Amino acid sequence: MGEKLAYWGKSGEKGEKESPSRQKGILGGKGGVKDVLEIPLPPWQERPDEPLDTKRARLLYESRKRGMLENCILLSLFAKENLARMSEEQLTRYDRLINEPSNDWDIYYWATEAKPTPAEFDTDVMAMLREFAKNRNREQRLRQPDLEYLFEPPR
Repeated sequence: MGEKLAYWGKSGEKGEKESPSRQKGILGGKGGVKDVLEIPLPPWQERPDEPLDTKRARLLYESRKRGMLENCILLSLFAKENLARMSEEQLTRYDRLINEPSNDWDIYYWATEAKPTPAEFDTDVMAMLREFAKNRNREQRLRQPDLEYLFEPPR
């Protein structure tokens, strides 16, 4: 018999029910049925009227807050090294690259060349990211950069 969980109903009554992980029809439950609700992400939209400083700041933030540590580290270090010198067109391509695909693992696999990059994302910015991911200088990349560099004079 499955694990029981206690619950309280709206009117205050107490009851027990089987743990969701044990119920048939829930992802990982018995019978292999995958009953997953996928909520579609809103489509990526270019922001043509966004000031460049605002775009760089937003992309820096979005590079750091990815939802998976591998991309948080890879993209935040890439952003630190490249965002300040990217053209407006490159910033738009980077924006699309990190925000249009709905699966962060895709971005990681493309950057590390574990999977081929689809034509619509195979741009100069993707080439820069792939080259950065190779880490030819063998830098230790174990965490995101501190933000103090934002207050240093540009090189």
